[in-house]
Amino acid sequence: MNTLPPPPRIAVPRRQFIATAAFAAAASVLGAESAPLSVAVIGHTGRGGYGHGLDTMWLQLPETTVVAVADADPKGLAAAQAKLKIGKGYADYRRMLAEVRPAIVAVGPRHVDQHRDMILAAVEAGVRGIYMEKPFCRTPAEADEIWAACAARGVRLAVAHRNRYHPVLPVLVEMISGGAIGRVLEMRARGKEDQRGGALDLWVLGSHLCDLATVFGGRALTCSATVLQDGRPVTQADLHEGDEGVGLLAGNEVHARYAMERGMPFFFDSVAKAGVAAAGFGLQLIGTEGMIDLRVDREPVAHLLAGSPFQPVAAPRAWVPITTGGVGKPEPMANLGKDLAGHLVAGRDLVAAVREGREPLCGPAQGAATVEMICAAFESHRRGGAGVELPLADRGNPLARL
Repeated sequence: MNTLPPPPRIAVPRRQFIATAAFAAAASVLGAESAPLSVAVIGHTGRGGYGHGLDTMWLQLPETTVVAVADADPKGLAAAQAKLKIGKGYADYRRMLAEVRPAIVAVGPRHVDQHRDMILAAVEAGVRGIYMEKPFCRTPAEADEIWAACAARGVRLAVAHRNRYHPVLPVLVEMISGGAIGRVLEMRARGKEDQRGGALDLWVLGSHLCDLATVFGGRALTCSATVLQDGRPVTQADLHEGDEGVGLLAGNEVHARYAMERGMPFFFDSVAKAGVAAAGFGLQLIGTEGMIDLRVDREPVAHLLAGSPFQPVAAPRAWVPITTGGVGKPEPMANLGKDLAGHLVAGRDLVAAVREGREPLCGPAQGAATVEMICAAFESHRRGGAGVELPLADRGNPLARL
């Protein structure tokens, strides 16, 4: 007799259902407002560039028109103007914002230390929407400031956690709520675990995975973690300025456990150079009667392995793709993988959010949650692996107090 409690119900945000239902008809809906929204692009060649195509994505959206680009590097600026086929180029993004007054700004640099200033300048300039490269920002304090500024001016900010916009997510949530994998016991994620493995992996790739974990688990309540350098606990002597502008950093190995509000724990682990390119960078939901595996940057993004993951079987079990059409069904949405990888799904959502006066699917609340989770791992390590509550009481970089 099964004495386990029933699988937890997962509340599906209404906007996720709306996004899924409206995906195929997005072009006709957005076409109701005929004038394209003007877009200005901020990049910085040599310091994060233009992210993963955050400059060129707008050329593929008929709802937008790129009108200007800013880049502090002269050669980079000239190359960006040629690529975007525009005449207006600026060395100073603040001047561009003041003169062009765009409806949307794309904040492209991957270097996180530039995000706060660029976003606040865009908000101050009166933009209606912002699309920005991840990670969101460096500290919970910066997240608080950005979130408050956007709320005060009604600016719709969207973070480029591309898979948050994937229309298969509501399908997965419904499957889990319906008991497709039994009771959800835990969620497990690993970064790419390449040369960036450990602390930097948690920042630049773990932000995607932490964000996905909140879709299924709700917000993180507590975190306990250890951060290691070559197998020993990180100390103050290990601290250095991290790559990609993340601030003080240390550790080539991270092990973190989060208690989530919907009951299942979430684990994030990353060890430098331990990854396998074909299998890394993903999230698994492990249940009593099966597993759902999400591989970020692959399509189909999700697969189901039915049956208890803890019981050996004589015959091999197959991983079955999950699409927006269902388990084992062909994907009915044409070019879905390409549109997701090119940020077109996220871009359409931001345009709709601007025009409808709603928050994007991955807005400042979701961006701030990932920063909180990442910093909580370092705060727990600072306290010797003790559990810490989220939101964090100290809003700065925990490693500055190591």
